[in-house]
Amino acid sequence: MSLVRVARPASHLISGSEPANRRVMSETAEDTTNPNTPYRVLARKYRPQTFEDLIGQDAMVRTLTNAFASGRIAQAYMLTGVRGIGKTTTARLIARALNFQKSGEDSGPSVDLSVKGEHCDAILESRHVDVIEMDAASHTGVDNVREINDAVKYKPASARYKVYIIDEVHMLSTAAFNALLKTLEEPPPHVKFIFATTEIRKVPVTVLSRCQRFDLRRLEAGLLVEHFQRVSDLEGVKAETEALGMIARAAEGSVRDGLSLLDQAIAYGTDEVRADDVQSMLGLSDRARIIDLFEAVMRGDAAAAMDELEAQHNLGADPEVIMADLAGFVHWVTKLKVSPKSADDAAVSQAERTRGREFAEQLAMPVLARAWQMLLKGMEEVSRANNALMAAEMLLIRMAHIADMPAPEELARIVEATDTGTAASPVDDKAPSTAADAGAAPAVASSPAPVQGSGSPPATHAPVMAATQLKPASSDDEDSTAGQPQPPAGFSSFEELVAYVSSKRDVKLVRELERHVLPVSIGTGHIELSLLPDAPASIANELSRRLEAWTGNRWIVSVSTTDAPGQTIADQKRERRDDLFRRARESDDVQAVLKGFPRAEIMEVRDLKAETIAPVDEQHGFDGDAPDDPAD
Repeated sequence: MSLVRVARPASHLISGSEPANRRVMSETAEDTTNPNTPYRVLARKYRPQTFEDLIGQDAMVRTLTNAFASGRIAQAYMLTGVRGIGKTTTARLIARALNFQKSGEDSGPSVDLSVKGEHCDAILESRHVDVIEMDAASHTGVDNVREINDAVKYKPASARYKVYIIDEVHMLSTAAFNALLKTLEEPPPHVKFIFATTEIRKVPVTVLSRCQRFDLRRLEAGLLVEHFQRVSDLEGVKAETEALGMIARAAEGSVRDGLSLLDQAIAYGTDEVRADDVQSMLGLSDRARIIDLFEAVMRGDAAAAMDELEAQHNLGADPEVIMADLAGFVHWVTKLKVSPKSADDAAVSQAERTRGREFAEQLAMPVLARAWQMLLKGMEEVSRANNALMAAEMLLIRMAHIADMPAPEELARIVEATDTGTAASPVDDKAPSTAADAGAAPAVASSPAPVQGSGSPPATHAPVMAATQLKPASSDDEDSTAGQPQPPAGFSSFEELVAYVSSKRDVKLVRELERHVLPVSIGTGHIELSLLPDAPASIANELSRRLEAWTGNRWIVSVSTTDAPGQTIADQKRERRDDLFRRARESDDVQAVLKGFPRAEIMEVRDLKAETIAPVDEQHGFDGDAPDDPAD
């Protein structure tokens, strides 16, 4: 049984020090003309035969190459990574390198496996007497490890080393791990251990500390697409790049999963791999239609989004998959906005690259972040719902409803701009500014909506395509102070004084002024107050100190020795609230409601004319009657 080596372009080199002719090697030279020859799946047929054939594992290959060249060979190796990434294949390659020996000569272990050695075929076919492969899932007990401990005493029969390859080593029991520790720490010179696992956290640290650990990383989609393209060329199969990109994304970094899907796609498409066939085979939604769905949602057109969702569902797409693909496109647009060079990803279709760039330029980051959060939570609802389509429709309606709403920080800027009398400006300096109507709040500037796809209904309203922000302040002192409110020189009333303290967000001082203080006289730079018996003694000094810090002027706050007439602000608020509750209880409509719902309670009364809200007293509660204590 011979090996077949196929030359590959030098552009796929792992590092510059490696030979220019890398190989995709087949385990066997199969006679495809013989109908009795069993078919070998692609995942086994194109299993790497040398270290140079391992794609995407540069760090491990370099470490092993240098270690073997210098003779620093460890007694145990731990290989970890996701399924189908090449752990067992790498273990066999290390076993071959340890026992590599050309016919008639013994030059020691070598990672140069370009020429077949005496033991290579037997090791590759898992039939070498000195390379023992076992899976820990079916050999979990301490008795199995005891057999290993007894067998390591004997030297190898024909090879240089006796190599134990234990797959899924995390399945060993605690007693088995403990029984292996002594042998693993001080094995005989002729014994080597190679462990492989997908659950590295389940392996005891006492075992990990005795091994050289290699984390085999997931392969990027671009590398997988290149690898699948080479395999397709070797198989004589015409494969579309977009179809290979779908397979690479579905493989999630696993070479074996991807080759299995490629094998299935070749059979599905009768020796041709097309994007439509792969989409139908995997039950995926059309990427172009996902982009149309995203555009409808960001445009705020809920009807168009629901029609698109229903159309994809009628074609056989799962609503849960559609929402997951929509979240994936949101992530893609966000990624392009942060890192435009990401558009060079080979696993992404041309439509995604082109339209993704457009959305990245038009949509603000808060809008994308909000869409991502809603999809992340909404996908859980779709997966748990009895009717996934209904849940997906409700999710799209929510997203479309808030698509044209500014983010919270944008609202804060608009409010601030309204209070200070300045106009808000868009982030994008290229976007034309629009004048607000007379008397209206500052308008939210937005970039033009993306071009609608064919068949899309007209947009009902434009989306917020750019964050609304204030123009950056000028460095000039005059410009920076223009429009800013000046500190007051005096107050015309005690209520105005309390309102000013409230604007400075000193909640404690505001509550004390409202509950324990009656005004005597208010003037410029001077305030005279009358304190209730339960008032804190430091109110006057605290108010004087705060006003001086806020206004930059000196304020004299004195305490009157005589009691002032009138009510505190808290008492006035309580009376207004009690009056609102009284009028509400006397209302015929409210009495009818309370009579129809005996257990109902009046929790809040709102004066629509004065916009005064009378809430329930949190401290004393409310059972339908206005409380007598002062409101908080």
